[in-house]
Amino acid sequence: MNEELQFILDSAKESMDNALKHLEKQLVNIRAGKASPSMLGSVMVDYYGSQTPLNQVANVNTPDGRTITVQPWEKSMLQEIERGIMLANIGFNPMNNGETIIINVPPLTEERRRNLAKQAKSEAEDAKVSIRTARKDANNEIKKTEDVSEDAQKNAEIDVQQLTDNYVKRVDDIFDTKEKEIMTV
Repeated sequence: MNEELQFILDSAKESMDNALKHLEKQLVNIRAGKASPSMLGSVMVDYYGSQTPLNQVANVNTPDGRTITVQPWEKSMLQEIERGIMLANIGFNPMNNGETIIINVPPLTEERRRNLAKQAKSEAEDAKVSIRTARKDANNEIKKTEDVSEDAQKNAEIDVQQLTDNYVKRVDDIFDTKEKEIMTV
């Protein structure tokens, strides 16, 4: 295959990889009933005047499937961490016992599970749109190539389509796994 066409294919693959990575990152933030430190991944804390991710000012652990504990590295940060969790608006009610912050993760209601599944579906659709955009960009670049036979261009377009199909299937598989995780009581 022509070097120019190979470069176009490689950059399309890279874009599709990035779409998958982004999807996986977004799905981690959708909680599936079981407590996980990543549930607090979006929490920012005012650390001496600058907004800092929670995991950079405290240890976040899950002693069991229903509890998250936050152990600040400096006791003076307890109030700020508590405020950060409340401001993140993720539906948790932190309890401060003077040394650690304890968060009881409530079990998900059926309605909440459905909403989370819809949210996951939406993220999967966004990933598919990104993958299709990468396909379109690659096909446009292939059509612009000069010094390449029409057959080579057609073959490159077929390769891009196969790549697209593979990535869309991977998105579907990732979504199916997440949906099962969310809907399992």
